[in-house]
Amino acid sequence: MAQILIIDDDPAIQMLLKRTLVKKGYDVAVASDGDEGLAKAKELLPAMVICDWVMPKMSGIEVCREVKATPELSTTFFILLTSMGSVESRVQGLDAGADDYVSKPVELFELNARVRSGLRQHQLSRDLQQQKQKIEAELVEAAEYVRSILPEPLYDPPLAIDVCFIPSSQLGGDGFDYFWLDEDRLAVYLLDVSGHGLRAALPSLSVINLLRSKALLQVNYHKPSDVLRGLNDTFQMTQRNDKYFTFWYGVYDRKKRRLVYASAGHPPAILLSSDRRGIQVQQLKTPGFPIGMFPGAEYPEVACQVSPASSLYIFSDGIYEINLPDGEIWGLDNFIEQLKDYQTIPNRHLDRLLEKVNAINPCDYFDDDLSLMQINFG
Repeated sequence: MAQILIIDDDPAIQMLLKRTLVKKGYDVAVASDGDEGLAKAKELLPAMVICDWVMPKMSGIEVCREVKATPELSTTFFILLTSMGSVESRVQGLDAGADDYVSKPVELFELNARVRSGLRQHQLSRDLQQQKQKIEAELVEAAEYVRSILPEPLYDPPLAIDVCFIPSSQLGGDGFDYFWLDEDRLAVYLLDVSGHGLRAALPSLSVINLLRSKALLQVNYHKPSDVLRGLNDTFQMTQRNDKYFTFWYGVYDRKKRRLVYASAGHPPAILLSSDRRGIQVQQLKTPGFPIGMFPGAEYPEVACQVSPASSLYIFSDGIYEINLPDGEIWGLDNFIEQLKDYQTIPNRHLDRLLEKVNAINPCDYFDDDLSLMQINFG
């Protein structure tokens, strides 16, 4: 049985409306002014509020604004009773959040019709809200599953790897991993699938499982260019699959202190080292289209030496594509400057870097997944 709250300072109108609606089988509560009505609305959480516009203490417009600003009453259908028939008055009510009007003197057939219509809309809103909550809960579960298969930090002196994964509210397609190819060579990679939701997360999980099991055929995992070619052959876009992903893959030889890497449309990995001149920055990126975008794409690889006490940072673009209050995007260059400051901190831990990034982000969430790997070479 739908519950309806009537707020009106006229006892005669109260009685008329209550009697009419009770006859139709509704559960009806009444209040005599705006303050009392708002308190009852928050207590009862009715499906509908029918509220007079002109009342002492609080006007119907003020009650409406308060009701619509209360999350628990977000689906409550709000009808204003008014004798004001001007377009300006109706616009003012709609701007305050009113869903419908009933003009005074009240025509009971019209009232019943508007109540039936409003309750249908309330039920639709409730159904949509429940479906939204269900989808959000499933995305949270999916994010936890993604988190569960990502690797833990590694401490294998002098090598140390710290990792961070913060899913967005929509869940994206970030993924990363590392594994030893032999006792001296470590493979490390990070990918970012286009789009959001499960359709982005599932390909990311597929790539992780495929590389973890080394199931790519005729691929030399010691050669980044070969790995990217194999992935591009396997994950080509089709009419049924419109997803592509950016990718960064490197192999570090700890005996030779040599890093071989290749990338596919991904942000550069940042290699930071220290010398007498200060913090030196190398952006490690190679030309190449995102994986899956074009068949037969080529992915050249590049090698570099890694000096002692260097750190490598591999990340998705969610960590620097932050919308600032002035409408600008924070950007990669500013993030690199933040990394340089962070590099001077002893006993670095990614939580401290994320504190700095969170302080820059004007929101309490990220618009995209945030993935970050820190590799200290020692």
